[in-house]
Amino acid sequence: MNMQEITRLIKALRAAGWTGDEITDLLIYLESGDEEYKPKKKE
Repeated sequence: MNMQEITRLIKALRAAGWTGDEITDLLIYLESGDEEYKPKKKE
């Protein structure tokens, strides 16, 4: 992804109500594959 696409993704996630920490964890998970940062289902 280029920076423009990443910016659109972040803006869309913010609009959907995601917090900064949730967005950061998702980006870390996508890059590293580390299960610790995998998004968890909200209840």
